[in-house]
Amino acid sequence: MGRRQELEKRQMLLARFGRIIAVETRLDSLLTLIAEEVRRILDADRCSVFLVDTYKGELWTKVALGVGEKILRIPLGRGIAGFVAKTGNAINIRDAYRDPRFNQDLDRITGYQTKNALAVPLKGRDGKILGVFEVLNKNKSAFNDEDEGFLRILATIAASFIENATLYDELRRSHLETIYRMALVAEFRDQEDTGKHLRRMSRFSGILGAGMGLGYEEAEDIRYAAPLHDVGKVAIPDTILRKPGKLDAAEYEEMKRHTIYGSQMLARAESRLLRLAARIAVAHHEHFDGTGYPHQLKGDLIPTEARIVAVADVFDALASERVYKGAWSVDEARGYILERSGTLFDPDVCASFDKRFDELRSVLEEESRRVVPEDAPGPGARKGQQPKPGV
Repeated sequence: MGRRQELEKRQMLLARFGRIIAVETRLDSLLTLIAEEVRRILDADRCSVFLVDTYKGELWTKVALGVGEKILRIPLGRGIAGFVAKTGNAINIRDAYRDPRFNQDLDRITGYQTKNALAVPLKGRDGKILGVFEVLNKNKSAFNDEDEGFLRILATIAASFIENATLYDELRRSHLETIYRMALVAEFRDQEDTGKHLRRMSRFSGILGAGMGLGYEEAEDIRYAAPLHDVGKVAIPDTILRKPGKLDAAEYEEMKRHTIYGSQMLARAESRLLRLAARIAVAHHEHFDGTGYPHQLKGDLIPTEARIVAVADVFDALASERVYKGAWSVDEARGYILERSGTLFDPDVCASFDKRFDELRSVLEEESRRVVPEDAPGPGARKGQQPKPGV
């Protein structure tokens, strides 16, 4: 291939690279996409995108380990990527194991053998180092000066998209944390394992949505809106919410109004997630056969997201220990859910529950082992309350 043809090819690759990464706004997916495209363009065996964590003074990247992924962290200044991030200089190494800047620890962790490496800095609009592109083991040869120049151009293109995705990710995380903290306010008055319950049923909801064939964004939205399902309980008087004995008929009717209160609090929000949470709050106690509350909705008249959260919430209530009942075994809880398919619960959600049960069980076990400050006993648990899940 002549020089002119080679330049035209690279121009086409650059244009294609920009078009491909421009459509992805989620940071994790963007980094994966960039790494794969850069690896292919430079004919390398592997590409890693390291990002700077200025708070911890580290670089982090995701690597494939076995059948999953793990985030690896290295101190700034250590290894090839650390040196590039600290100095802002590119590195081209033809024999990695003979270069003192190469850190063999990553190879030992991943089981990979690095032969040659090329790394360039990722710089933001203000000139600060955002991270590092590192490509390893070029096929049939070592990386040359043209590869380095080309990788610098790719890094310049990618940096702006990574910067935008990072800002979007930070805003989303801030938004989600606000939602979660709002949910904690309502739940903390009513149960002891507040934080764990919210995380479990939130993750259950996302899993069930994905199992029903919902798209990634839709399933994630339900996952993040789900913790606000009982936010209306903040409007329930303590004399009812914290009553140590069984609620009488009038008190129970007032307790059921937490669904209405939650919807009213959230319904006119500008946030898409909060509007979704409003639909969940008002309908997560509706039953598929029309016997639920507050509006006795039936079947498909109940919003899909509420039907999903209903199963997630009840499953967690059954499988968790509460002051008014012991924890059911996960198999007993599973049986309860599946036996009520078509009556209390949507058969499609129950089918997803059955299909993804092993994943749900893993989440339950993982979250139950987690130790967090929020899970300290909260005030006002209702001792002696009837063991009815998802009141």
